[in-house]
Amino acid sequence: PSSLVPRPSSLVPRPSSLPTLKLRQASLAIRSSLVPLLPMPNRLLHESSPYLLQHAHNPVDWYPWGEEAWEKARKENKLVLVSIGYSSCHWCHVMERQSFEQEAVGKLMNEHFVCIKVDREERPDVDQVYMSAVQLMTGGGGWPLNCFTLPDGRPIYGGTYFPRPQWEDLLVRLHHFYLTDPERARTYADELMNGLRQMEQFATKAGHPEFSMTTIDEMMVNWKRRFDPREGGPDRAPKFPLPNNYSFLLRYLSCAHDPETEAQVHLTLGKMAMGGIYDQIGGGFSRYSVDAEWKVPHFEKMLYDNAQLVTLYAEAHRRSPNPLYETVIRESLAFIERELSDPNGGGYAALDADSEGEEGRFYTWEPEELRTVIGRLQFDLPPGIDPVTLLFDYYRVGAEGHWEFDRNILLRKEHDDSFAARHQLSQETLLAFLRTAKAGLLHSREKRERPGLDKKILLSWNALLLEAWCEAYRALGDPAFLENAIRLGERLRSHALADGRLPHLLENGQKPANPGFLDDYAFFAQGMISLYGVTFDEAWLWSGRNAVAYALEHFSDPESPLLWYTSDLDPPLVTRKKEVHDNVIPASNSCMARVLFTLGRYFGEEAWMLRARQMLFQVTGEMPRYGSGFSNWAILLLEQLFPSRELVLAGEPEPSALDHLRSAWHPHLLLAWARTGQERLPLLQGRYLPAKTLYYVCENGSCHLPKDNWADALAEIKG
Repeated sequence: PSSLVPRPSSLVPRPSSLPTLKLRQASLAIRSSLVPLLPMPNRLLHESSPYLLQHAHNPVDWYPWGEEAWEKARKENKLVLVSIGYSSCHWCHVMERQSFEQEAVGKLMNEHFVCIKVDREERPDVDQVYMSAVQLMTGGGGWPLNCFTLPDGRPIYGGTYFPRPQWEDLLVRLHHFYLTDPERARTYADELMNGLRQMEQFATKAGHPEFSMTTIDEMMVNWKRRFDPREGGPDRAPKFPLPNNYSFLLRYLSCAHDPETEAQVHLTLGKMAMGGIYDQIGGGFSRYSVDAEWKVPHFEKMLYDNAQLVTLYAEAHRRSPNPLYETVIRESLAFIERELSDPNGGGYAALDADSEGEEGRFYTWEPEELRTVIGRLQFDLPPGIDPVTLLFDYYRVGAEGHWEFDRNILLRKEHDDSFAARHQLSQETLLAFLRTAKAGLLHSREKRERPGLDKKILLSWNALLLEAWCEAYRALGDPAFLENAIRLGERLRSHALADGRLPHLLENGQKPANPGFLDDYAFFAQGMISLYGVTFDEAWLWSGRNAVAYALEHFSDPESPLLWYTSDLDPPLVTRKKEVHDNVIPASNSCMARVLFTLGRYFGEEAWMLRARQMLFQVTGEMPRYGSGFSNWAILLLEQLFPSRELVLAGEPEPSALDHLRSAWHPHLLLAWARTGQERLPLLQGRYLPAKTLYYVCENGSCHLPKDNWADALAEIKG
């Protein structure tokens, strides 16, 4: 299946005595008594989700998520199949071809089950509930996710991908089991629901939050045991990029002298950028590598991965300037603009892994294809240098890049300076060769059948893209990046209602927009903070503040400082979830805690800063065991352990000051600028003096005497 990031089993609570489902072989009469096939297309034809539309012509009588399906299940007393996936999921396509497109399988499903198809990106709340149930039952999870429930929605059995024979056998046995032993099925449901409730039980810690560097130290000791010192990343396969892990480690390195961790961070970023997980021709990253060497990607390309990775490489470049990092930033953003952007600058959700019925077909190359394309191009190379041989060596064609069926994944094993020296080329000559070769290969690749494009525009993922544009501008100073950030920020803000309410999808056909989830609010506010940091237009901060105030009103749990994933206005599911563990995307609670702390500093909201500390206090006990799953929380913890500094600019700062503050790496420094004296931010009140430039360095909201020149202010910041 399209896997989740593996987690230690200790993080997955299990019911103490969840029984094993005893499946019985049912009679052949069940198969022979099936009703005739329903006419096609099915109900999904009226949906807007590309994933649901992919299944609109299946012989399965699919229902979209909604009351109609549950009412039918209750009326007919049938088990419900909740089948969850997303449009770019390779194994979702495989299971559809093998089972859901087959008439015999469709008959079996239609006769004995009510079948619901869910796009996990449209309904992450539904996915969270049933993914948790499958993790309890199997110890793992992924997509496609297939969970069988009672007519009231309580799960009893599930898994991920099933080959057709196993799937048909399971359908027959489950139907027979429910028909002959419904009480036992209800007992399973009770056990699972108890387990799901245990997963949400963070024993609320009361009292004044206290933090210690010991938490970070112990976390790093355990985390380092899982470093892969040869290939970077974690010492396992598959390997996920996990951008937030390295964002934390970069901040940790600003507070601690740790050569081992510093080497690991740059090793990982270099290996990912040169590996097959990175599209060497078109830019952008695939979702993960199936092996430990970053070679063979799971070829789907997701907006959330690429947005976060641009942010990560931009942060790394600001801390340690590196031409490889700059290349990744520019090429990845070019890929997003070219292949994942709508005309108004919004980011589409994903590109499929498959094309022409084959995973990775769009991205891989046969040697003869490469020879043909390169043979048509003109290069300025020294005599005796064959461009085909040079390209094959650079991208390891026929060597480490060989994959299957004589196809190659383009990857690199050598940095440009070393490669150029080995071939007795100047770096300028090598780079000119690569520009021409990449352009030619990209042009040729564009003629292939393209992977499917999921055109959903999700607010939370676009907020991550907004942060990427801002961070790329800070790292490289390209004004086009700032223009794109402002354009996207205006678009996101235009969808916020006056009371702060946000949608989950920005465009959703003719259907009403799904209400926003907690990650929509948290990432939106983070994006607004990032935009303020590059524009100093405080209207962005007020938009973020408005969204957070709404979230606190509608997502809070009166018994815990942690917030629910769904609001109190959403139709209830069988259980209500909290997102706490950081994964391929940071948890909505950790992001909201960081946002509360930052906006609390800007607006002087002591209650918000205290709420952020209380949220953090709930998870610090778990952090040492599994740092990778709490990396975003750990960034907030560093902000509690080290001085929280603010730099207030007043008047017209020197250009060198603005250039430095844009590009330099000061991860714990909060910036604000009083430009007119009309600002409403409490942090800026009384700072502006006409015809005067002042720099205020503050700690925890208390400002030192202002400096009237940048050199003195910078010395104080560094001191």
